[in-house]
Amino acid sequence: MQKTIIILNPAARSEKAAGLCRKIEEFAGGNVVLRRTSKPGEARSIARQAIARGFKQIIAAGGDGTIHDVVNGMGGSSATLGILPMGTMNVFAAELGLPKDLKECWEVIQSGNTRVIDLPKAAGSVFVQMAGVGFDAQTLQETTWDAKRNLGPLSYVISAAQVAARKPPRLFVQAGEVSREGSFVLIGNGRYYGGPIPVFPNARIDDGLLDVIVFKKMGHLDIIRYLQGVFFGTHVGMNDVDYFQADTLTITSEEVVPVEMDGEVVGAVPVTFRCAPLHLRVLTP
Repeated sequence: MQKTIIILNPAARSEKAAGLCRKIEEFAGGNVVLRRTSKPGEARSIARQAIARGFKQIIAAGGDGTIHDVVNGMGGSSATLGILPMGTMNVFAAELGLPKDLKECWEVIQSGNTRVIDLPKAAGSVFVQMAGVGFDAQTLQETTWDAKRNLGPLSYVISAAQVAARKPPRLFVQAGEVSREGSFVLIGNGRYYGGPIPVFPNARIDDGLLDVIVFKKMGHLDIIRYLQGVFFGTHVGMNDVDYFQADTLTITSEEVVPVEMDGEVVGAVPVTFRCAPLHLRVLTP
């Protein structure tokens, strides 16, 4: 474990987060290097420095945003990624089948069992789990840090309601010879989105393909209908929902429409997504 670094994001600054940090320090002991982040995005630079120093295992201790930063800092190196889930949803950890208990996750890391997964790319970044163009990216973009601190998850609901009240963007999706049009697009590497909900039922994180869902309408009633469909697993059969797989797709619009990856806004359209098959080694049960 001498070449292992834990990149710890204690961003929540809560008593619970502090307790989790102490727990990690206790079971990790002195056999690894532990670095805490102090500001958003710092995990990326720490991971980049760790790769340059020859670390072979990079452990992301945080939520999906921390994992996103760490993987982007790893820069396609041959190092192995480990996960200590400390976020609110921990979607990627759920995708990998990791236990919820941190000590058990540490035992997974120590076991050394690995799996090689795909690593999709777009807008100069990579993502491990999912991406979105339109509604969810707009919601993330318009939810301020103050709102999140004061209102918690409710802040996203308020922003989502405000975004849904506007005229949705017109998105053009091109995958090979096939063109599609919609108001909101989700791209999945794995099955889950926003929690342990299989929004992309056919997705596999090692099949070399992106799973794409195009929602054609985005009014308030449409969103409620889509959410019901997702909950009951019927959304992919709706007449105004397209679900398909592709290794490459391009999304454009005549408007400025934001793009998010793993819950982080990374830019705007036009954007091209490409799947890099079997590109990231991850420690798994």
